[in-house]
Amino acid sequence: MGYLAVVVAAAVGYIFGAVWYMTLSKPWIEASGIEVGADGKPVNSSMLPFILSAIAMLAVAGMMRHIFAMANIDTALKGLMSGAGIGLFFISPWIMINNAYGGRPFKLTIIDGGYAFFGCILMGLVLTLM
Repeated sequence: MGYLAVVVAAAVGYIFGAVWYMTLSKPWIEASGIEVGADGKPVNSSMLPFILSAIAMLAVAGMMRHIFAMANIDTALKGLMSGAGIGLFFISPWIMINNAYGGRPFKLTIIDGGYAFFGCILMGLVLTLM
């Protein structure tokens, strides 16, 4: 599990996120309360969220790699289960807390938490297969 595995896992998580949010764009936009134009696209869109997402995916994959190495998580099944645990029990609850205090609909937590759950599963799998 080297640096290449971290980069690949981050890329997989990022690409999965693109597919996830393109598929769920309408309910996500509705739940998040983002203002959209007549074309249905966000009004104030910029590249910054995409850049920050890529950096965040590198950070998550890097820390997952570190945890996996320390805990001897070295098989695909262990990577899958550990990724599921990280997504479901670390990241998703934090998303829920932020959305609850922000008064956001629970639907947003389901969409964003689902991405964290499945994305971490994929990243954990990649980290243990490489």
